[in-house]
Amino acid sequence: MEPTYSPAQMAGAMNVSTTTLKRYEEQGLIPDVPRTSGGHRYFLPVHAQAFAAIRSMLKGYDIPVVYEAMRSIKDGQIVTALWLVNNQLYRLQMEKHRVEDVLSILRHAGDSIIRDTTAADRMTIGKAAEIAGVNASAIRHWEKEGLIRSERDEESGYRLFTVSELRKIMVISSLRKTVYYIENMKELLHELELHRFSKLDLSFQLALQNINRQLAEKYKGIAELMKYIEILRSGGPLE
Repeated sequence: MEPTYSPAQMAGAMNVSTTTLKRYEEQGLIPDVPRTSGGHRYFLPVHAQAFAAIRSMLKGYDIPVVYEAMRSIKDGQIVTALWLVNNQLYRLQMEKHRVEDVLSILRHAGDSIIRDTTAADRMTIGKAAEIAGVNASAIRHWEKEGLIRSERDEESGYRLFTVSELRKIMVISSLRKTVYYIENMKELLHELELHRFSKLDLSFQLALQNINRQLAEKYKGIAELMKYIEILRSGGPLE
């Protein structure tokens, strides 16, 4: 006979509140919860592993991704959930490549590679966003925060960014998840303008370390998710 757990017991085991467990249930993230003859809810080992998967996944993935994956699994769409998780791994790998590429440019080539890429001394916000791999809205926000500057085309009125400003955009996009304060970012950009790269190099190394930590957390989450999937599969055919 399978062990059973009261909401309070499960909450204690997961180190969360019963309210949190109830929210996961209401959001459709776990298998249906049975009730005793007296109407009291109780959990089974499959629920315990579902909760363990959710808690572990939340350390490495955004809430919407975790919720969508768990709902897909509950609906029997296991492969859909796995591809969703895999896409997040791919995005992290692309972020790592981008940070490494920007660091390489700063270390070895400066403006020369960027000029080869842009073939222009000034570019529109759309072109700058394309080269840096960010949204134009992010560039507008950074300009509003005083991190970068644009010029205005006298005829069209469009924002135009110099190669030097593009370099700043590339630095900001690479470090935005590890440099949390505007003043700290401004200091790094000032170092960039002065071609002093020691602090920038350290910041990029910290960014790469953060990416590596994210990767480890993601795989820990995947391990717990696969345990949950195996329990579900042992109970009958799914996907």
